[in-house]
Amino acid sequence: MPSITLTRDAGVAVLSLDVPGAPVNTLSLALAEELRVIFDEIERDSAIVGAVLISGKSDNFIAGADIEQFLEFKTAEDAEQASYTGQKMLSRLERLRVPVVAAIHGACLGGGLETALACAWRIATEYPKTVLGLPEVQLGLIPGTGGTQRLPRLIGLPNALDMILRGRNVRPKKALKMGLVDDVVHPAILRDIAMQRAKELAAGTRKRSQGRTERGAEGLLLERNRFGRGLVLKKARQSVMQQTHGLYPAPLAALDVIRVGYEQGEDAGYKEESRRFGELAMTEVSRQLIFLFFATNSLKKDPGVSSPVPAPRPVEKLGVLGAGFMGAGITSVAVQQGTLVRLKDTDAARIGKGLAAVRDVVKERYTKRQITRQQLDDMMALTGGTTEYTGFGNVDLVIEAVFEDIDLKHRVLREVEPLLPEDAIYASNTSTIPITRIAEAATRPEQVLGMHFFSPVHKMPLLEIIVTRRTTKEATVTAVAYGKQLGKTVIVVNDGPGFYTTRTLSAYMNEAGRLLDEGAAIETIDKALVDFGFPVGPITLLDEVGIDVGGKVGLVLADALGVRMTPSEAMRRVVTAGRLGRKGRSGFYRYDESGKKGDVDNSIYQIIGATARAKAGQQVEIPAEEMVRRCVLAMVNEAARCLQEGILRSVRDGDVGAVFGIGFPPFRGGPFRYVDTIGVAAIVRQLQELNTRHPPRFEAAELLVEMARSGKTFYPTEGRPVT
Repeated sequence: MPSITLTRDAGVAVLSLDVPGAPVNTLSLALAEELRVIFDEIERDSAIVGAVLISGKSDNFIAGADIEQFLEFKTAEDAEQASYTGQKMLSRLERLRVPVVAAIHGACLGGGLETALACAWRIATEYPKTVLGLPEVQLGLIPGTGGTQRLPRLIGLPNALDMILRGRNVRPKKALKMGLVDDVVHPAILRDIAMQRAKELAAGTRKRSQGRTERGAEGLLLERNRFGRGLVLKKARQSVMQQTHGLYPAPLAALDVIRVGYEQGEDAGYKEESRRFGELAMTEVSRQLIFLFFATNSLKKDPGVSSPVPAPRPVEKLGVLGAGFMGAGITSVAVQQGTLVRLKDTDAARIGKGLAAVRDVVKERYTKRQITRQQLDDMMALTGGTTEYTGFGNVDLVIEAVFEDIDLKHRVLREVEPLLPEDAIYASNTSTIPITRIAEAATRPEQVLGMHFFSPVHKMPLLEIIVTRRTTKEATVTAVAYGKQLGKTVIVVNDGPGFYTTRTLSAYMNEAGRLLDEGAAIETIDKALVDFGFPVGPITLLDEVGIDVGGKVGLVLADALGVRMTPSEAMRRVVTAGRLGRKGRSGFYRYDESGKKGDVDNSIYQIIGATARAKAGQQVEIPAEEMVRRCVLAMVNEAARCLQEGILRSVRDGDVGAVFGIGFPPFRGGPFRYVDTIGVAAIVRQLQELNTRHPPRFEAAELLVEMARSGKTFYPTEGRPVT
């Protein structure tokens, strides 16, 4: 069946795009051929004076290119040719005999926005799902069908760089202000206004869109002045290097291509865009980021249980126990999705502080003009606080977010469970305590599970759901479905101490502590791991999480998993000293009154120095490569143990969980993709070598040893990545 239907209405050709059997429209080589035929027809038919490109989908314009086809590229030349074909198609669209209006409703991303940029006029709907963006850098690529050339000239260089280098989406009102679109209308009148604009353009009563034409002094300085443009591009490169440390080649390539377009003209810019797109498509970085794209899409369809899959129950009312940082965070994301929330804590002051924190999160969206004042008020009206358990008699789900203390968790479970509906689900937001232990206090343990949110809840994308052997499928699928409703990427893991994310992260951070024991300097440890690709170093992360929290986690996991998880002496001393990290403005680093991080607090060496031989100015030199190998392989080995023991359901879940939950570098794909890249046998050899020096922390997981022996890999070595 065709993807494009052409109808005629009073001299206007309406091109309705609806890729059959697909939830969203994507661009492909087959679609390009359909467009070529339609363009030929429009050129021949003199009765057609204008055209409208509109989607036949209910809430999607064009979501971008068909990423599946990227996997078919065998060489850089294949990818370059695909880019050139797309450029040629859009160049023809831009120069078509009649003006074309893009009627945008829903996501207009990547190649979809590049298509709209080639149209004579752009109209977007005021609709929550209508966003415009060029997210190619998130796949390790650059816009490949003219976006690097058309966008800067339309909206100005600074705005274009922000969209291209960050992959940032723009909402309709901001797009109008930027000149990215020319009208913003209600969805009900989109087609009518688009038809009207097409006729006006054809009649010459309206000129073709010029984008942001009035740029004042900024325009004179930046858009028409080579020195000014050079300064903007230089600062942008510095910013990219500061944020990515040069580990992601796509943003740097985008800067080069944009520069070529300005300095040598559009034709040279298009040619360079195709060439660099082809190069990037063959990089390991792009392959790994595309894998993550497929993996996260696969998780969106995963109910979290094997067949037969029961239907999830709707969660219309949520109870949250604990109004602290995590409880307030969970409440804030719930009310934004229209859930009625009952927030409970022990006293009114805690409730008040929690509600204020909820409002701060929601108000941030209002400040950014993502929601209206009425929507802000409506969301806040959905939550109410209580110091009793009033209002819990009709909740569908309870999420407990109290301190990591098993006695406390047992007490609140025993208190609330008798008051709940018999089919209500009880979830603990714990990061370490096995759910089986928590469920010991329940009369209905089959309805108890874990929902491990990450901090801050409204920003961190992962939700780790932990199930026991007794947890029902109904409870699991309901928790998974509600997690997705909250906008989270959800993985389901089986119960065990630290589950998956906390356990693997602890192995990583423990090894950083051992490096402190041996005399490594704090800042050199952090720098080595940031240079590897982690967003922050392990010592900085401990300050962020809370040194006291890290200390409790370490004790729980050491008790459950043995000597390899025993906290380092340096960490034990810092915990004993009472330092809390950023929240207490006293940790490994200095913090000002606002909590802004400063330099290393050298007084910390007086605390750990007796053991670490690391008094200020007397640190031991350990090669960065050695620090990276030890910390990363500790994490990778623990991830393999989790798979071996059945904590993880799949390597896909392990990779996505590590990237989106604990900061494993996305361009390396995750722990299991990393092992495949380096080679299982090579990883085992490195672990064995480390274990001879640091026994028994690096004893290779039996799974890795067996895979090295048999020559197996975690993923197929050829073809589409299995997720």
